[in-house]
Amino acid sequence: MEFFQTYKDKILYIIVVLLTIIALRILTNFIYKRLAVRAEKKFPGEGSGTLHLVKRILNALWLVLGIITVYYLSTPEDSYTYTALTKDFQLFVYAGLVAVATIVGASTVNIWFRHTIQKKKLSNSDTTNLRFLRYVVVVGIYIAGFLVAILAFPSLRGIAQTALGGAGIVAVVVAIASQEALANIVSGVFIISFKPFKVGDIIELEGTMVGAVTDITLRHTVIRNFDNKMIVIPNSIINKEKLVNANMGELKCCERLEIGIAYKSDIDLAKRIMREECENHRLILDNRTHQEREQGLPVVKTAVTRLNDFSVTIRAWAWVRNYDDVYQLRWDVYESVKKRFDREGIEIPFPYRTVVVRQEEDFKIKMDNTSQITNKE
Repeated sequence: MEFFQTYKDKILYIIVVLLTIIALRILTNFIYKRLAVRAEKKFPGEGSGTLHLVKRILNALWLVLGIITVYYLSTPEDSYTYTALTKDFQLFVYAGLVAVATIVGASTVNIWFRHTIQKKKLSNSDTTNLRFLRYVVVVGIYIAGFLVAILAFPSLRGIAQTALGGAGIVAVVVAIASQEALANIVSGVFIISFKPFKVGDIIELEGTMVGAVTDITLRHTVIRNFDNKMIVIPNSIINKEKLVNANMGELKCCERLEIGIAYKSDIDLAKRIMREECENHRLILDNRTHQEREQGLPVVKTAVTRLNDFSVTIRAWAWVRNYDDVYQLRWDVYESVKKRFDREGIEIPFPYRTVVVRQEEDFKIKMDNTSQITNKE
């Protein structure tokens, strides 16, 4: 009782602090659960992660502030330590609020951009600028939050001032150390500005990588190929490569179908079969001009393009409405042409050699062998 009477005020102070910390943690968890349920309904799979991070930051902040508050008991009000604790208390409150505001702001902007992009996609609008701008704004919010937070720390503020004092040297060092990263960012800005391609376009790089552009970030461009695999290409590389954009300008494109036939096969019949099978396909596009229609020229042009060792190559120029129809037309036409060739007697050749043996040379070889045997005997 004597101990309680002596330290009654301090014990009650500690109990109040502990109860306050517990109450704040309970309130934080309660608000988190309520907001998480609403966020999951409104933004499935998007807002819960941010709310969980904010909850952990706030719970850690309440604990740190509680410890500082308890430490006030052993510190006289007129001492230097008491003043330092007050500054630390204010510092942690400031840093915690800035961290929460930065995370919530960046997450809110990110969610807004995502839903705006989704609406644009449903209306078949170009979303390339919005996708790139989303990364720029989110990164900018985090950088701004970091800069605002370090202003509250005197030691870090001094480091920042020192760094600014030697800005020239720092700029050179940073530029050398991050040439590739800066090149990717600048190339990304060029891609967004001049638009050699945009999100949704089908592009071809180096003749081997073909796919649809799904995203353009600050560092790289993502392409989904026809095997449903993602190809990640740094912006600095894709900005220097020569690429084929199937969606730039007119969407219609010409597919060149080539088939080799044997030399003994009827070339005119083979050309007619290829033309008819192409013209009868459901995806074919009549790209003739008005004059060509009046002249009665065929929809699909065919011609002999090469005379090979074993075959004669015949090419058909078939037009389709967009690049998506190219593969289906190619597969269907190759199959139907092969079946027609089989029925019409057109041979698709395979490599072969004709060996001619002259009897006179064989007779001489036999005579030479016989004379050698006689001499040996």
